[in-house]
Amino acid sequence: MKKVPNHGDTQAMKALILNSQGKTEEAFDLAKLALKNAMKSNVCWHVYGLLYRSVKNYDEAIKAYKFALRLDPESRQIQRDLALLQAQTRDWKGLVDSRKTMVTAAPSVRANWTAFAIAHHMAADYQAAEKVLTTYEGTLKNPPPATDLEHHEAVLYKNTIIAESGDYERALEGLKSIYRSNPDRTAVMELRAEYLLKLGRKEEAEKAYRALLERNAERRAYYDGLEQALGLDRNDSAQHTQLQDLYKSFAEKSERIDAPRRVPLDFLQGDAFKEAADVYLTRVFRKGVPSTFANVKALYNDESKKQTIEQLVLGYASQNNEENGKNWDLAVNYFLAQHYDYHLCRNLEKASEYIEKTISLNTNPQDYTFHLTKARITKHSGDLEKASKQMNEAREMDRADRYINTKCAKYQLRNNQNDDAINTMGLFTRKEANGGPLGDLLDMQCMWYLFEDGEAYKRQNKLGLALKRFKSIHDIFDVWFEDQFDFHSFSLRKGMIRAYVDMIRWEDHLRQHPFYSRAAYSAIDIYVKLFDDPNYGSANGDLSDADKKKAEKKARKDKEKAEADKKAAAAAKATAASEEVVKKEDTDPQGEELLKTKDPLSEAMKYLSPLLAESPLNIRSQQAGFEVFIRREKYLPALKCLVAASKIDNANPLLKEQTSRLRKTCKSSPLSQPRINALETHADF
Repeated sequence: MKKVPNHGDTQAMKALILNSQGKTEEAFDLAKLALKNAMKSNVCWHVYGLLYRSVKNYDEAIKAYKFALRLDPESRQIQRDLALLQAQTRDWKGLVDSRKTMVTAAPSVRANWTAFAIAHHMAADYQAAEKVLTTYEGTLKNPPPATDLEHHEAVLYKNTIIAESGDYERALEGLKSIYRSNPDRTAVMELRAEYLLKLGRKEEAEKAYRALLERNAERRAYYDGLEQALGLDRNDSAQHTQLQDLYKSFAEKSERIDAPRRVPLDFLQGDAFKEAADVYLTRVFRKGVPSTFANVKALYNDESKKQTIEQLVLGYASQNNEENGKNWDLAVNYFLAQHYDYHLCRNLEKASEYIEKTISLNTNPQDYTFHLTKARITKHSGDLEKASKQMNEAREMDRADRYINTKCAKYQLRNNQNDDAINTMGLFTRKEANGGPLGDLLDMQCMWYLFEDGEAYKRQNKLGLALKRFKSIHDIFDVWFEDQFDFHSFSLRKGMIRAYVDMIRWEDHLRQHPFYSRAAYSAIDIYVKLFDDPNYGSANGDLSDADKKKAEKKARKDKEKAEADKKAAAAAKATAASEEVVKKEDTDPQGEELLKTKDPLSEAMKYLSPLLAESPLNIRSQQAGFEVFIRREKYLPALKCLVAASKIDNANPLLKEQTSRLRKTCKSSPLSQPRINALETHADF
């Protein structure tokens, strides 16, 4: 740089170094200067793309990569970076072209062929994907050894491509050659059973599913497949006897398995159900199975079955059942406590009565299970403070148990005891964590805590802190989506093809996850109210002077502690060569800057856009979209949200209110009459 200060490639390399140091603006300025000095340098354009990639501006990064390739078409590194970014952005057509180039340049690399096939597969060109894999197999001079796991995975992947194209006959033929050699025997057997069933070869499918059940008699999907292979229909009462005999044959094979005893309760009716339920419940109560209620509560959607179970268990409770063993009374009373606490048959007075009986029968002083249920019953009665205390008492019974510890923290948050909750969680977090217990929970991506903490702050009108937590959840999902970038190459190197494809498809619906949607709805609600009233939640809520001083004091302490933790972590890294990453200082611990946004609707859109893209069938997503769009005066998108919501639930009361509001808004707005008429026509649903 000293000798040739305007050397473009050198400036580009320096820009990369600056970016790695967190000096992003300086890096971009220097990269632009490098391009100015060396416009035809592939290195400069490549670096420019890498900088845009680091700030997640993928479109600009791809443009830069493509320009760099024009200057140096033979660069494998640029081509690889482009392909990875195309996979990340789901540009399957572009990825096909990139992978084709990479295969042509290095035909001996197996991963290039596999990646080429995956690109075609994701683009729904199954024939081309199969052809790529077949072509590669034809290039092999010697057959792969039996220990070549990557080859076995590639063969199985090819088979799934053929099946997805709809050619199950050929897919089944392909399985014959690998049936005994493929190490993933269970996957091969499952695919074979599935293909046979789809081809209508029911006798062979029956044998296949029976073989699977010999391996795992608890897998309900295997029973479903076996029923279809035998031509049995649960909805046909005339076939119930035959179905019962089928499940009885599996139940007799082992006393330990539960599924063949539990599944018949799903389809049996009347006296047959009562008899089967009696046998099932008697068996599990004698064993004292704690999860009995959880196993049968799905049956409560049928009113007659719910009543039958209630009558049976009440009968057990009224009898002298000493001959049934020591677990009987405890199990029966515990079941009834859960039964009357369940929302479909809620009677909290009876639930409390039975849980007290259960606790009196319990002889294990460290068994908190029944006290946990007692706290849950109290919570359902509406006394959150008492429920929190009871849950803490349950926690004290076994301080080494992480589950009851987290349950207690959750109940404390439901009672708006944020400080108590973080102290409770701190019992199981790393003491040396940067940022204390909360910092460790953030590192672990403990979303349930972040959500409950945010909701508690929202209820207390401490909206800055609430937004802080919801944003943390939003950022976690961004990290999840970003993390897959590494797997575009890692999975291919390791030969984990089917797992990689599954991950891609899962990532496409990532934000359907309840934790994201619930946090997003709450955040959107806050931002919408901030738009309506800029003073809403200012200064971390309507706090008293004393509370404000307390919050400020806490913020100072948090800042001081963060600085101390940062210094300690840095010292540990220097002295002990620690790999611990020192995090950036949190400059807004109370979330006040989030509340000061000048454009709350733009902030709301950050949460809304993923919801509408990935959870369009959730009516709350559409209703949230309406609230944002109508305030942005985007009437057509608001209308689209209403139309989508009406298709989901036309009787929803909020839908009617929003529809009326849209009509009034359109008539009072300076829209032209033709546009108003058009909107009203579309809104006539």
